[in-house]
Amino acid sequence: MSGFDKIEFNDKKSSNLNAEAAVSTSIKSTPDFAKSNSTIVMPKRKKKINANFKISRRHLITLGVVVLLVVLISIPAYAAYKSGLATYREAKLIATAVKQQNVSLASDEITKTQTLLNKTKTNFHFLLPLKLIPIVNWYYSDADHLMNAASSGLDSAQIITASLKPYADVLGLKGTGNPAGVSTSDRIKTAVLSLGKITPQIDKIQISLDVMKKEMDQVDPNHYPTFLFGKTVKTQLIGLKTFTDESAVGVTDAKPLIKTLPNLLGSNQPKYYLILFQNDKELRPTGGFITAYAIVKIDQGSISIEKSENIYTLDDSIPNKPPAPAPILKYFPGVYEYNLRDSNLSPDFMVSMKTFRSMYDKAGLKQDVNGIIAIDTNVLVSTIKILDNQVQADGQTFTTDKDPHCDCPQVIYQLENNISRPVGYVKTERKSLIGDLMSAIMVKSLTSSPKKYWGPLLQTMIMQTSQKDILYDLYDDQAQQGIEALNAAGRIKPFDGDYLHINDTNFSGAKVNIFMQESVDNAYSLANDGTITKTVTIHYKNPYPPSDCSLKSGGLCLNAEYRDWLRVYVPEGSQLTSSTGSQVKISTHNDLGKTVFEGFVTVRTEGFNTVTLTYTLPFKLKSGSPLPVMIQKQPGATNNQYNMMVNGNTVDTFTLTTDKTTQVKF
Repeated sequence: MSGFDKIEFNDKKSSNLNAEAAVSTSIKSTPDFAKSNSTIVMPKRKKKINANFKISRRHLITLGVVVLLVVLISIPAYAAYKSGLATYREAKLIATAVKQQNVSLASDEITKTQTLLNKTKTNFHFLLPLKLIPIVNWYYSDADHLMNAASSGLDSAQIITASLKPYADVLGLKGTGNPAGVSTSDRIKTAVLSLGKITPQIDKIQISLDVMKKEMDQVDPNHYPTFLFGKTVKTQLIGLKTFTDESAVGVTDAKPLIKTLPNLLGSNQPKYYLILFQNDKELRPTGGFITAYAIVKIDQGSISIEKSENIYTLDDSIPNKPPAPAPILKYFPGVYEYNLRDSNLSPDFMVSMKTFRSMYDKAGLKQDVNGIIAIDTNVLVSTIKILDNQVQADGQTFTTDKDPHCDCPQVIYQLENNISRPVGYVKTERKSLIGDLMSAIMVKSLTSSPKKYWGPLLQTMIMQTSQKDILYDLYDDQAQQGIEALNAAGRIKPFDGDYLHINDTNFSGAKVNIFMQESVDNAYSLANDGTITKTVTIHYKNPYPPSDCSLKSGGLCLNAEYRDWLRVYVPEGSQLTSSTGSQVKISTHNDLGKTVFEGFVTVRTEGFNTVTLTYTLPFKLKSGSPLPVMIQKQPGATNNQYNMMVNGNTVDTFTLTTDKTTQVKF
């Protein structure tokens, strides 16, 4: 046993000497053919065993440290997870309360959610060591920013609910149906007056939304590749970032409008608005032929129609009309005077309304108003669909069901059948039917429970405004500033990059746009020096047979040869190099800060035509840089298809429902 005390495993010199002695003995006693094996193998095995022994101990120490860290982290992580689940459940209750239109319940749930979210944030911050771990720190930071953004969003929601809470019962926002003994008109008045309590808080709401946007800007969806997390996480984060950006920018831009909204709704004194009905089935530059008008009174939110007539009656009250402008004289046979109904010739709605007002001011039937609101048939169709797909007016029933006469909504055919069909007598009130229909829609909307229609109608109005089916020219400068910031004034906008706006004007006198189909190829090619050549190809198609347009037979002339005054707005300074498809030589001029290519196109029934414009943009692109592009939609134009092409390859296809901003990469 005493011999073991002399062995010192940690003495390197002793170990080496023993090894050398063993090797020397081995060499002396081993035959020649085994000398090399004995010399090499024996010492290496001993070193390998020692090395393995030392590495294993290191691994054990490291493993112990990792286990300790996991234990230390998992405790607050589990706490954060539990409180996070509770926060999520509470947030779902907020959504349920909003769906139930219960402001008081929503306010209470928001308060609970804020408390739970703060608890989650506290538990989560115990995981701070995770910020020291590469890659993992991405997800820690993203989660931190998401919770901060949620906190700011809840602050905004609480401000709104706190402002509405005192009026919840009268507004029917307690989730219990109609409050007993409270009329719809009283609820509307209360809603307008309650807006006056919310609008002073708009600055606080903006601050909260700006904080939310800044927090969301720090979250990077690219941290969540689809091969690890699936498509859902990245898609939802991108959608959330877009929503917060649009919310913050929207409130900032619309703040002047929001602050004046109670006044616009007649909170202090009645307001009067001129409603123009633009028939997009006879497409004109700002959305459609101006076929009828109405004067609407809003008194503390209560809406009533003071007058509704066809536009011809108003037109006839204007003395000494000027001669028609050149495009009408050239392309619209038989029209020699400049009529109010044809005054919307500029594709910029505000410019057209300036012309309209100058003529309206001379009308004998003029009535002072506080602004002009233009709507088209898409508004009627979408509204009737919400109102149980049925509205009664002038002894007739209007629906959105497809009518076989035109393959279009029944309300469209019924209006045209009453208004446009030629008869052997004078229909003095023929276009007042539109006013009667608008009145019936308002009555049905406003005399019903807010719970039933108001939410969907508000959402539809917002959507129709974004699609330019509703346009506003308000005479309150501050309000109009907000309207234009929301892109609700039909402006031709400046843009730094490529720009395209195609504007069609139906000068056929028929409602051909019910049947017309239009698609656009927007093709780019890039030269080595950065020069960009564009080819815009517009495909027109009318696949339907002609209508009976004989005055003698009294047919309803809806479909006939399409006569289109075409203008294509492009970046100012663009140079046209070639064109085909126009009935006249394409002319070039400047308008609204753009270069305009102007022509005239005809399309027969059951026929088609194609217009092609090739031009160079007035700037060059730096190598490797993307090209910003804006395509502006024409009001009233529907279902126009666009194909984006680069060097002969299609890179994107979409239906242009709103103005679109994108980038083209070469």
